[in-house]
Amino acid sequence: MKAVVKTKRSKGMEFLKVPTPRIGPRDVLIKVKITSVCGTDVHIHDWTLWAQHRFTPPRIVGHEFVGNVKKIGDEVTRVKVGDRVSAESHISCGRCYQCQNGYSEVCRNLKLLGVDYDGTYAEYLVLPEHVLWKNDSNIPDEWATIQEPFGNAIDTVMVEDISAKTVLILGAGPVGLFATGIARASGATLIIVSDPNNYRLAISKKMGAHIALNPRKQDITHLVLEATKNNGVDVVLEFSGNNQALNQGLKVITPGGRISILGIYERRVSIDLNKEVIFKKIRIYGITGRKIFSTWHKTSRFLSSGLVDPGPIITHRFLLSNYEKGIKLMRDGKCGKVILKV
Repeated sequence: MKAVVKTKRSKGMEFLKVPTPRIGPRDVLIKVKITSVCGTDVHIHDWTLWAQHRFTPPRIVGHEFVGNVKKIGDEVTRVKVGDRVSAESHISCGRCYQCQNGYSEVCRNLKLLGVDYDGTYAEYLVLPEHVLWKNDSNIPDEWATIQEPFGNAIDTVMVEDISAKTVLILGAGPVGLFATGIARASGATLIIVSDPNNYRLAISKKMGAHIALNPRKQDITHLVLEATKNNGVDVVLEFSGNNQALNQGLKVITPGGRISILGIYERRVSIDLNKEVIFKKIRIYGITGRKIFSTWHKTSRFLSSGLVDPGPIITHRFLLSNYEKGIKLMRDGKCGKVILKV
């Protein structure tokens, strides 16, 4: 089969012919139809500091996909040949303290698809049946492949009630854009999006943002306070992984508000805990992965019902062999979500 493989501890990947993987008794062989490009894939391709410490070649990359079950192991009971599936990319052990207490998304023995397991940039993929998700027939393939990052956005937005709230979204990458649509569908009354990329700010308006701001050209603190009658926003959703943006967000949260943080930071961050958190009684949520599988049920309902249309965010489509084009667009910020047809 053909696959995109990270073969060396240096920048780049290779499109290679590799053996089709074999299944065990509880595994499923999947024919991948579509996979999509994530920022994690860019980090691995570019061999960033995170990748150098977390990723060990050789490995097939990728973790977002939709495909059909081709073959099942002897002990598989939850899916059958022909089922259209996606999968939870956080592969938990089911045995540790966190898994036994309903926090499998932070499993102590967590393995990541496309990092610790061979991933989705391939014609075929093998996964244990317990991570598979059978897709609703009303969700088209291009939407089914983005359910995993869509779920990240759901948990960031909905960790607390957001209806009738004012919201600042920091970072308009694909997940921030998903969050914009989710916040609008969930009843947020004012959605402000901040990002230095005008291309993505334009998409945010299509997804329901009331105000789109460029922090390189506009005074975010002044404009957010002006839009909220000097109260500040009830909710900040931080997707940028930028220390300056984080501090801007903390400055404009109304006392008693909350911030959800999904963005990943390259270095340690500096914030004024006394002034911006403790004395304002701010609630901070760290978000990772998705709740397995309750978030997937929410994702499926948002998408199958049409309550959120992610169409404007899916901007580019390539064949898997042209994965380098998708990686470059993601790196340069000249896209929304990029999908690869296998």
